[in-house]
Amino acid sequence: MIPQPPGRDPRIQRHLPPRPVGSPPAQPARVAVIGGGIAGLAAATALAERGIAVTVLERDPQLGGRLSGWDTVLTDGSTVTMSRGFHAFFRQYYNLRALLRRADPGLSGFVPLPDYPLVHANGALDGFAGLPTTPPWNAFTFVARSPSFHWRDLARVNLVAALALLDVRVPDVYQQFDHVDALDFLDRLRFPDTARHLALEVFSRSFFADPRALSAAELLTMFHIYFLGSGEGLLFDVPRAPFPRALWQPLADYLRSHGAAILTSTPVTRIEPGHTRRYSVATLTGTAEYDAVVLATDLPGLRALVAASPRLGSPAWRSQVAERPSAPPFLVCRLWLDQPVRADRPAFLGTSGYPTLDNISVLERYEDQAAAWAARTGGSVVELHAYALPDDAVLSVERDRLVAQLHQVYPETATARIVDERSELRADCPLFPPGDFTRRLTVTTPDPFLVVAGDHVRVDLPVALMERAATSGLLAANTLLSLWGLPGHVVWSVPNQGRIPLARHLLPPLPRTQPLSALG
Repeated sequence: MIPQPPGRDPRIQRHLPPRPVGSPPAQPARVAVIGGGIAGLAAATALAERGIAVTVLERDPQLGGRLSGWDTVLTDGSTVTMSRGFHAFFRQYYNLRALLRRADPGLSGFVPLPDYPLVHANGALDGFAGLPTTPPWNAFTFVARSPSFHWRDLARVNLVAALALLDVRVPDVYQQFDHVDALDFLDRLRFPDTARHLALEVFSRSFFADPRALSAAELLTMFHIYFLGSGEGLLFDVPRAPFPRALWQPLADYLRSHGAAILTSTPVTRIEPGHTRRYSVATLTGTAEYDAVVLATDLPGLRALVAASPRLGSPAWRSQVAERPSAPPFLVCRLWLDQPVRADRPAFLGTSGYPTLDNISVLERYEDQAAAWAARTGGSVVELHAYALPDDAVLSVERDRLVAQLHQVYPETATARIVDERSELRADCPLFPPGDFTRRLTVTTPDPFLVVAGDHVRVDLPVALMERAATSGLLAANTLLSLWGLPGHVVWSVPNQGRIPLARHLLPPLPRTQPLSALG
C-alpha cells in the first residue's frame, strides 16, 4: 500500500526505497545503532518495523541527541527539564514528523506558533503569518508588505543572482554554488541591508555558522526548503512539553514494542571484526556482536569512535571522517526571572544586527512545565541563543553579553531578578563550508553493512537540519534492508525544483565539473 503524502503541498515528492537486492541472512539479523538522536531513532524505527533485532546504544543518560533533555533542580526546590535549546518543527519536516507520528499519530505533543517574527537591531520587524503558502506568491507578498523592502531598493537587486533563489535543484545547486560562501552570495544579490539580515542571514545562522563560513549552496537549499520551494509555509510547531516527555519517551516505548533494545549511558568505545557476526561492538561493560552497524553519533563522537577502531572502513574513508569540520561554539542561556516579560512578547523571536544574540524564546508561551512555573511564581522563563561564537568563547563572558542584549530587546527584563539560570556552551554541530560538498560523508561506506546517519551526512534531496537527520536515518535503514532482501520505507521531500520555470531558462547552464554520487 502506498502511504498517503504527509503534507498539504500537492507537489510533495515521494522517493521510493531501493529495490531489494540481497537475501535474508541465515540467522535473524542484529543491528547496532550507535547514537540515540533523531538519525539513530529514525534508523532504529525503520529497521525494527521490518523485524530486525535492533539495539540502540546511546552514550548519554537520555535519548534525543541535540534535542535531549535532563532534570535539574532549581534553587526553589522545583525540578525542571533543561535542554540544549529551542527547536522549530516546520511542516516541511515530512520524515521527522512521520517518525514522531509512530508514537503520537495526531502530533498532539505539539502546539503551533502563530508567527515567525524577525526583528533587526534598527527596529525593523518582519513576520511570516498571513502569507500565502504557495510560492512565489508568498515571496511577492512578503516583499510587498515588508518594511525592510522599498520599491526603490528593488531596482538595485541583481536579478540574475536572485534567479538562483527561484530554481534550486539538489544536488545541482551544489555544483553551481558550493564554491561560493553565503556572504559573497548575499553581497551579489544587492538586497537592502536590513532585508538581507532579516530574510537571508537568519537562515544561514540556523546552521550555527557565520555566513562567511557557510556554502552558498546550503543557504540556497535552505531558502528553497522553507520558502520558495515548498507550499507548507514558514510557520512551525513546537513541543508543548519538555523534549523527553513530548517526543522521546513515547518513541522509545514504540521501539520497545517492536522488540528494540535501548541502552542509554552506554558509550561505544570501539568497533572491531566479530567472530560469529560481522562486527564486535565494545562498550564499557562488555562486547556484543552484530550483523550491521549504523553510525548515528554527532561528529565529535564519530571522529573519536573511528579513530579508536583502526580496522573500520578504508584508509581513505577514515581520513574523510577525521577531516569533517564542526561548526563554531553556540550558547544556550535559560533564565528564570522573578517578573514576567510583557504579555505581547512572542513565544519565539529571531533577531539580527545584534553582536551575538540570535533569538529569544519565552517558554511559558508554549511549554507546560515553564507555564506552570511562571503561574506559580509570577515570573517568566526566557531562553537566549548565540550562534557562531569564537572558538575560545568563555561561557561567563558570553552569558553576560547575551543578558545585556536581552535587556535591549525586551527592556522590561532589565528590572527583573534572575532567580535561577542554566547555560550550555557546545561545539558539536556540523559545518558546511564552501567547496565541501563532494567531501561530505554519505550514508554508504566502503563496507556495505556499515552505514552513517546524521545531519552532517550528504543527502541528495532538499532537506536540512533535523529533517536531514531523520531522512539520513531512513536512507541508512533502507540500505541495510535492501541488502537483506527486505522492503524499505518511502522517503518524502519538498519539490526538488523551483516553481518558476522561466527562472530555469534564464539562469546560465550549470557547470558539470565533478561527478555526483547517487542518492544516499
